[in-house]
Amino acid sequence: MKKLFLIIGAPGSGKTTDAELIAKNNDNITHYSTGDMFRAEVASGSELGKTIESYISKGNLVPIDIVIDTITTAIKKAPTDVVIIDGYPRSVEQMVELDKYLKNSDDVELINVIEVEVSEDVARDRVLGRARGADDNNEVFNNRMKVYLEPLTDIQKFYKDKGIHKVINGERTIEEIVSEMEQYIKSKI
Repeated sequence: MKKLFLIIGAPGSGKTTDAELIAKNNDNITHYSTGDMFRAEVASGSELGKTIESYISKGNLVPIDIVIDTITTAIKKAPTDVVIIDGYPRSVEQMVELDKYLKNSDDVELINVIEVEVSEDVARDRVLGRARGADDNNEVFNNRMKVYLEPLTDIQKFYKDKGIHKVINGERTIEEIVSEMEQYIKSKI
């Protein structure tokens, strides 16, 4: 049975870097970033990539069917039994669809949802400071932040009610954040 951990956080919260480092430090953990998976598909030039690009270039959410298919395929193909996916869920609809998938799955169990918490100012400074792509500008950041914050309370409540929501302070050094997150994940597997 695959053990799934989801890491959520604002744009620029460091969730992808944190998860990458944990996977790099542990041979038994595989990490996938929804953002990276989508960017790779866009870079491939495929029709699916063009569709995805039309959404992410504006900071909007990729349609649910594409997201669920991408994530479930990644989990199934993961070479390890412990899988971390960051950047998911980003909407109540995505959360509900994943929950439906998990209820009908005998081979994947959601262990925990870890929220990397940062202030909007820290998130903005990080995103605009890194400027990785065309989607890293103030207007798109504001939209991405709005898209992130709108469903956040419902997402937090859903996972808190299941007893699988953990908040980690993302405004410390990367070493401190990764250490806490890594120890927490290891305690759950």
